[in-house]
Amino acid sequence: MDLLLPEFGLVIYQSIAFLLLMFLLAKFAWKPVLASIKEREQSIDDALNKAELAKQEMARLTAQNDELMKEARAERDLILKEAKTLKDSIVNEAKTQAHNEGAKLIEKAKIEIENQKKAALAELKNQVSTLSLDIAERVLRNQLQDKAKQEDLVANLLKDVELN
Repeated sequence: MDLLLPEFGLVIYQSIAFLLLMFLLAKFAWKPVLASIKEREQSIDDALNKAELAKQEMARLTAQNDELMKEARAERDLILKEAKTLKDSIVNEAKTQAHNEGAKLIEKAKIEIENQKKAALAELKNQVSTLSLDIAERVLRNQLQDKAKQEDLVANLLKDVELN
């Protein structure tokens, strides 16, 4: 049983060696170890703070990006609306201009038709009068070939003159 129970002197020597080791560690090792732990803790805190700042910056940039997208969509919608209005205006103007041009062409055609009609009527009157004169001349020649018919004609003309 002696093996399981240490002697009193051994326990004291080991306790003194342990305390001496603890004193030396506290004097020389713990300060640098604690300082490096403190430094490590500080760098972790800094990294967490930077991560939080980056997260906030990312949220701000996302919000700014969303705002820019809204503005771009609104501007796109405005440009499309203006383009549609301009297109409608151009189409309406073209329709109006085409209608006016058509009306002018129709009016010119009517005037031309009227002028052609008047010219044709004048030509027809000239031809009718020429034909009438030719017919009258031929009739008169036939009637005036005979002496008796000439005298009857002159008598009838004189009667008409007296009546008027």
